[in-house]
Amino acid sequence: MTTLIDGDPAAPHPTQRSAIPKDQRRFAVAAGATAVLMVAATWWVAGFIHGVLLKVGLAGGFTDALLVAVALVPLALFFPASRGLRRAFAATAKLRSGDVVGARVAGSEARDWSWVTFGYAAALVIVLMLILFILANDEAVGRTFFDTSLMVSSFWLVLKAFWLNVLIFTAAEAIVLVWALVVAVARFAPGKAGRPIRLLAIAYIDGFRGLPAIITLYLVGFGLPLTGLEFLSNLPLVWLAIISLSLTYGAYNAEVYRAGIDSIHPSQISAARSLGLSYFKTLRFVVVPQAVRRMIPPLLNNFISLQKDTALVSVIGAIDAFNQAKIIASNDFNLSAVTTVAFLFVLITIPQARAVDRLIERDKQRRG
Repeated sequence: MTTLIDGDPAAPHPTQRSAIPKDQRRFAVAAGATAVLMVAATWWVAGFIHGVLLKVGLAGGFTDALLVAVALVPLALFFPASRGLRRAFAATAKLRSGDVVGARVAGSEARDWSWVTFGYAAALVIVLMLILFILANDEAVGRTFFDTSLMVSSFWLVLKAFWLNVLIFTAAEAIVLVWALVVAVARFAPGKAGRPIRLLAIAYIDGFRGLPAIITLYLVGFGLPLTGLEFLSNLPLVWLAIISLSLTYGAYNAEVYRAGIDSIHPSQISAARSLGLSYFKTLRFVVVPQAVRRMIPPLLNNFISLQKDTALVSVIGAIDAFNQAKIIASNDFNLSAVTTVAFLFVLITIPQARAVDRLIERDKQRRG
């Protein structure tokens, strides 16, 4: 039975026209051309780098061999590109022989391999542009941010100061874990008697979430010593920084705790109360243990942010890694020491970020 379209009984239905797979040869050829261009661009950049190495007297021997090895890496783009071309021509041959299903499968594979080529080529373009940016203007960017001699000579000074950042975020994280839970529980204070406690908890959370961390550091770091109170005015700068960050991130993590507690079904609370457990025992033995698994990933994310914000303690005069790097930068008119600090923060953050990813993935698998 022929479907009538626009008055023409011989015209095929649109779904019949779309059943014929598209010709993927042009797409595959474009992927192959992209691979060729990327190889040529990489070799050009390698030649540019070799010229820079000659100028600074580092060319020859091991560096040249390493440069050649790196320049050969983009040749790997020809593997997916060639696979895509072969599958595209195979799809065309199958279509001509009447094997529509085989043509569709081969065309899909050709498209997938071509997209692999384009994906890796795009990543390579970004890397090449970054290298050219570092070497631009007679290597001005590279000398400003990546002066290896200054980075090596100042590394131990920066590393010793970085231990202050480690001390601050370790102590602050331990305090925040407890303090945020107290605030979250206070926000769940039941009944009319708990209303003022709830209001105070909400006021604290809203206030310190809205207040920038650097302002909290400034107020606590300079304000408490001016109060004249014997205990508070004599606190070391390290503890003033810990208090400031604990107040700020206690508000953020209290909301994480609240979300985790809220995620537990009310029937769990009702069942626990019906067994005779008090409100706080219900939270301790039933609600919080179940909520902890759901709270760990966002808590770790907040702790990563806390670690980075320890660089703000420089505003109150603490000689942390960032402050030490700023002193070196002002003496040498170069920011390479600050780049070292950036590497140190990234170095301790990446393992934790991957741990968060694993926890999230495990939680997804557990939920099916």
